[in-house]
Parts: sequence; C-alpha cells; structure tokens
Amino acid sequence: MKRRKFIEMTTLGTAAMASSLYIPSLQQDRKIRIGLIGAGWYGMVDINAAFKTGNVEVIGICDVDSDRLNTNADAIAKLQPERPKTFKYYKDLLDMKGLEAVFIASPPHWHALQFIAACEKGLSIYSEKPLSYDITEGLAMLKAYQKAGNIVQIGFQRRQSDAFKRCKELIESGRIGDVHQIVAQIHYDPGTQDTRIQDPPAALDWDEWCGPAPKLPYRPSIGHYNWRLEKEYGNGHLVDWGIHYIDLVRKTMGLDMPEEFHSSGGLYVLKDQITTPDTLVAKMAFSKVPVLWQHRMWGNGDVMTEFKTGVFFYGDKGTIVGQDGKLAVFGIGKEAKREDISLSSAAMQENHVGNFITAVKNKDKSNLMCTPEDAFKSTATVQLAMISYYTGTTVRWDQTKNEIIGNTEASKLLKREYREKYRHP
Repeated sequence: MKRRKFIEMTTLGTAAMASSLYIPSLQQDRKIRIGLIGAGWYGMVDINAAFKTGNVEVIGICDVDSDRLNTNADAIAKLQPERPKTFKYYKDLLDMKGLEAVFIASPPHWHALQFIAACEKGLSIYSEKPLSYDITEGLAMLKAYQKAGNIVQIGFQRRQSDAFKRCKELIESGRIGDVHQIVAQIHYDPGTQDTRIQDPPAALDWDEWCGPAPKLPYRPSIGHYNWRLEKEYGNGHLVDWGIHYIDLVRKTMGLDMPEEFHSSGGLYVLKDQITTPDTLVAKMAFSKVPVLWQHRMWGNGDVMTEFKTGVFFYGDKGTIVGQDGKLAVFGIGKEAKREDISLSSAAMQENHVGNFITAVKNKDKSNLMCTPEDAFKSTATVQLAMISYYTGTTVRWDQTKNEIIGNTEASKLLKREYREKYRHP
C-alpha cells in the first residue's frame, strides 16, 4: 500500500500520521495471496519454493484430480494458518476475491487458456515452461500479456544456475576463445511404461484433464507425470527437458532465435512405450553459432557417463562443458589440463520463484529473470525443431513476421485445432 493511499483511507488525522510511520514494515510483512492451477508434483514444488520466501499465503488451489487436490490442500494447511479453498475448475479459482497471483503448473496443452484468463483478470502469473503447446498459442499469450501489463515469470529456473552464470563470464572473458559450435544433450532412460488402456482413476476427470487437446484412451504412460513423452500432451523430451538447455544456450550466448532447423531421428527402441522420438538430432542455425541438440533414451547414452547431460561450448582456444552445478574447462594442446569448477545449484527453483514474489510485492517487473517474450523464443525454438522432425523437412523461420518461410506442410503445425467446446486463442 502506498503512503498517500494509506493516509487517504485513514479517518483520524493523528492516527493516520502515526500509522504512516510503519508503512515500510507493513509492506514488508504483508503476504501475497496466491493460487495454484495444477496441484500435482511440480505445482507443489513451486508452492513449497514460494513458502520459503516467507511472503505468501495460498488461498486457493485447483486440480481435476480430487485426490491430488485434497491431499495437497492438506499439505499446504500444515504450512499456514488456514487450509486453501479447493476448486476443480480453474475459472472458479481465478474468480476468488483477493487473489493477487497465480501459479500455473498444469500440462502444457492447458497453459494458453489458463494464462490468458489470468491476464484478463490482471493477475500476476508464474507459469511453468514451455510457454505453450503450439506457437500460435504462444503468440496469443504474448498479446494478452502485453495488453494486461501484468507481472509474469516463466519457469526457466535454470537461469538461476551459478554454473551457467560463471560459464557466461568465462566465455565473455575469452577463456576458450571464439565459440564456433555448441552441443546440448540429455541422454536418459525413462524406464518401462504402463501402456495398457484402462479406466482412469476414479478421482481423475480424464476428459477435463485432456481439455483442448485430443482425448486419448487413458493409460498410465500418458497420465500424471508421464505425459511429457506423449506427443499430444508434452511433445517429447526436447520440448519438456531439453528446452532448459536450449534456453541456457540462448541466455549464455545472447542469442535470439535460429533462422533454420533440420531435425532427424526416430522411435527405435521405445516404439511400444512412447509416441515421441527416443533418438533425436536437431540442428539449429542461430546467426552467431550453430547449435546441435541430441538425445538417446536407450543404451549408454554417452560413453562418458558424467556427460550424459550437459552443454558443450566449443571454442578455438578450449571447451567448456556446463551442467547444473558444475563446469569442466578443457584447454587445447598436449599440456592442457582439465579444470573442474563446482558451483551449487540447489536453490535454483527457490531463487526463481523468489525473484517472482519479490517483483509482485514491489510491483516491479524490471528485474524478472524470464519474461514471456524471452520464454516464447526458447519455446518456439524447440517447437520448430520438432516441426522439422515431424515433417522431415528443413524449416526456415522469419522472426520478424513470426512465420515459417515457404513450407506449407510445416506451417500447418504452427497451430493445433482444439477439441469440441474449446476455442483456440
């Protein structure tokens, strides 16, 4: 509350003068009233990070799985004086009186509708990545955000990594010379999936969970958590997990968006388990430097197990391998020695959420770590790489017009038609 407004609202002049002396303390002690859409695993990761700031009160949560909804409402009740109100439908949550900010932790196919509705309410938003399921949604979300002028942070929490901040410093200091190629990879085995078609759990409204996306027959391999590797819901490993490293490449090197994409791979080992590629090589032609993404979800992944995940910055005077909590720096020449730099990454989530809560409290978005505009660029980058894979074509991107150049088949995948009662923004 501003000092002037506080005084105007006080009826007794002397009381107003006395009370105004405590405004800084009151402002600092006031808790932001927040809500949560998607009260599952990562929704609670976000909420627990918010609680660590000491500056929030969760007044409502929403989920279409009543078991998750009630279990996590009870968990939140142990962290604050009152149990949050529970809702099945996100629009009911957004209508709550006194709500100031909302965390969106639903699967990506729901992000656009929930984000735009929150913008129309003028709420501050912390939304998980990717920004959207398709590129047309992302553009609509940007338009809604720009119209609302609200405070928004997108959940690319690895931007808080001290290791990659240090990596950026080393590159800018010339430690490895000019960087001429970058390779990012996350190799992992997702394990055996339960792909048996069956009735969804009684507590889960599967039709509502699918929302605007195609309603596939339920099986655990595409439900809670596992949706990430289902084409219709998560769009695969690059879009779900690899997007973090592509975002870090952009952040570290100061890159915009690639001008051209060429992806190849396939579903070779896990073809009866998932519906997105278990093997992928995606070439992204940024104007400054070529970037290559690769993943293998089978076998050894990488013959050097310590580098199954990482970003390799190849310079003409050396190489840096960046990971969440450490860097490995390699010089060139026979006498060159490896230097290992360990930097804790334990608080990335807490710091990213804390950055958002501070912005909301101070009504100042100037120091936010990931705006929707920047999140759109990282999200669209991996989406275009997947469009290249699905079409088997080279995709060229016009960032000024936000359109694919001269490729009708690929352009069709910029927007996925919504199901039944839902309207694509």
